[in-house]
Amino acid sequence: MLKNIIKIVSVLIALSTISACASHKTDPDDFKNRVKDRFKTDIRSNGIKLFTYKAKLEMPEDGNTELAHQERIKELKKQSRSKSAKRSIYTPDLSDWTEQIELGLSKTLNMTGYCREGFMELSRMIEVGRGEIRGECNEGATDDDRKKFSS
Repeated sequence: MLKNIIKIVSVLIALSTISACASHKTDPDDFKNRVKDRFKTDIRSNGIKLFTYKAKLEMPEDGNTELAHQERIKELKKQSRSKSAKRSIYTPDLSDWTEQIELGLSKTLNMTGYCREGFMELSRMIEVGRGEIRGECNEGATDDDRKKFSS
């Protein structure tokens, strides 16, 4: 009986430890001081308000650090030389980086007040270390918008 209780408790502890590790969410502070972003506005003569939000992950100024695309190219060359018929395809998990870009855009729009009534996403490009979201505001430009955001 005591052995069964010890086994059950051990299993419960192991499961709770595993689930705690698996449920770790990326903290926005993980990207703190490492992201450079740019917000460009474009108000058309007909009052349409467009924007482009770009974010780039700053790499350390270390000569030994290779860019992500160079690492992928090396990996593909190794795979092509191997005699194995199976080839693994490198697909990075971009969910945390995508979340960070969306958070940056949301904060930028809130701080600037550019799209007060939300926006429609026109295009999105997310890659390792960089991303871009283009959109159109749901509301038209006011005279104040034209003064504040004129390019």
